[in-house]
Amino acid sequence: MATPQDELQALRAQVAALTARIYRLEQQAGMNVQSQPEPRIARPQAERVTAPNPAPPPSAAPGEQCPPLRIRPTEPTPEAERLESKIGKLWLNRIGIIAMLIGVSYFIKYAFDNGWIGPTGRIALGLLAGIGLVLWSERFRSKGYVAFSFSLKAVGTGTLYLSLWGAFQVYHLVPGWVAFAAMIVVTACTITLALAQDAEILAAFALIGGFSTPVLLSTGQNHEIVLFSYVCLLDLSILAMVAFKPWRRLLVGSFIGTATLYIGWFGDYYTKDQRAITVFFALVFAAIFAASPLLTPLTKSRWHRGFSITLTLLPLVNAAALFLVLFAMYERERVALTWYALGLAAAYLVLSSQFKQRAGSDPNVVRTINLLHIAIAIAFITIAIPLKLNTNWITIGWLIESAVLLFVAVRTAADFLRYFAAATLVLGIVRLLRYDNFQVQTLVFNARFATYLVAIAILGGIVVAGERLATEGERPFVHLAGVVLNLLALIALTLEASDYFGRQLTNLYQTHRYGSYGPLQQIEFARNFSYSAIWLAYGVGLMTFGFWRRSGFVRWQALALIAFTIGKVFLYDVSMLQQGYRILSFIALGAVLMGISYIYHRDWLKLSPRAQENSAQRTSS
Repeated sequence: MATPQDELQALRAQVAALTARIYRLEQQAGMNVQSQPEPRIARPQAERVTAPNPAPPPSAAPGEQCPPLRIRPTEPTPEAERLESKIGKLWLNRIGIIAMLIGVSYFIKYAFDNGWIGPTGRIALGLLAGIGLVLWSERFRSKGYVAFSFSLKAVGTGTLYLSLWGAFQVYHLVPGWVAFAAMIVVTACTITLALAQDAEILAAFALIGGFSTPVLLSTGQNHEIVLFSYVCLLDLSILAMVAFKPWRRLLVGSFIGTATLYIGWFGDYYTKDQRAITVFFALVFAAIFAASPLLTPLTKSRWHRGFSITLTLLPLVNAAALFLVLFAMYERERVALTWYALGLAAAYLVLSSQFKQRAGSDPNVVRTINLLHIAIAIAFITIAIPLKLNTNWITIGWLIESAVLLFVAVRTAADFLRYFAAATLVLGIVRLLRYDNFQVQTLVFNARFATYLVAIAILGGIVVAGERLATEGERPFVHLAGVVLNLLALIALTLEASDYFGRQLTNLYQTHRYGSYGPLQQIEFARNFSYSAIWLAYGVGLMTFGFWRRSGFVRWQALALIAFTIGKVFLYDVSMLQQGYRILSFIALGAVLMGISYIYHRDWLKLSPRAQENSAQRTSS
């Protein structure tokens, strides 16, 4: 059995062999390595062991001495040094401060629980702690710990807001107007710090605290004028900051805060007696956010490639929100809503003309915002029309708005607007198919067919423009628009035929000429035959268009429609139609199929392999 001494000697022999092999490889690679004497390590007499000469490696000559083992000290990489410095200087410091804050908070809670500090002392302690944290953060900022100083300011300002809330709501130490004024001072000081230190995050803290103030100091009573006047002042302050600083994202937060407070108040306190004041403030809020593109630098986004989402999204959402507010208050007074829509359309047209005068701004951005406001104006004009007419005009308005938005998106290369255009188009088509209830009394010349024609024309424009401008990734959407176009056309024609024969059936019932089942059956036969005739004729037209445009995609749609019609003729018409209609169905279907087959046999499109080879040979010669 091997002793520990034998195992130690064997291990040293293996290390020496590996060292010899590494040395030989370095020599073969031409590395000029200077041998350094092996450092002698003093050992106690009891541990000093004389190792035998290690056996040479298999490839070494007998008696070859192994070079001494060279130990190169490993130096830390720059990345390791940076990580170590960051951990030691930053993270350990943060953890230590957090630990101290937690310990102090536990001590304060313990003092509260044992009655050491009364209500006044608690509020005073909270205010002092908040002010102290804000002042302490400046020390860290001066030393270069900017991010950490901002976190301390967030804790400090939050402590101030909560302390003032506790002084009013919990302990009732101060009246409401005092707490309200103190919170305004905290917000104003935070805004001042943000401007002085050029820190957008501090402005965000001020925004959050400012919009939280009415919620923290709410008494459950209706103070509309005070509340909305304060919100207007806060929105104007944010707008003034954004006019001098590239902090457009604050406008989104300001809009969300304003909408939240407005909706919350409206749901709890609004009555019709307050409508004049409520409409006034709604118009003021909308004017503030509508003016933001005029007062802020019209530049592209700093955070992503392309146009600013704030400059494109905020005008759309602001206009839609304003009209929804007005609609909620004037739902049964359509004349007033019509005038509001026309007035807003005029206002947005004036705004669109003002953007052309913005000197020093990006021309592409100016053009985008200009066209966007024109689209909003067209939307309000489109909305004003259905308020005086039938509901199908709402669908037409959505369809036209989608076309305008898509036109603006293509002309300005603003992909963000394409999503809005697609969503509006889908809403218009869904409303047309599902919700619009038309009372049709004439064939073709009616509101329903006109609405379908508007949708078909817009989809046709998408297909035509897509053939020239669409990228490879957009081709599937262009093809989808073509399919939907054909489906809408078929649905519109089928509905016209159905209603035409339906009116004849109604006339029979009203004139009491239904004693015999024969006339009713004849009308039903004619209606079912008309479906097959319409689908077959449309399929032929679609096939002809496909041959003319040399579009395989269109021809495949025609073949699918003709196949569906074949199924109807053989499975339904053969058993449900009268003999004469049955004969006409099969003869017409056979003639169409023979004609299409003849075209394919003549190979006018050169689809066969031989025709393609001959065409290629003629081209090469």
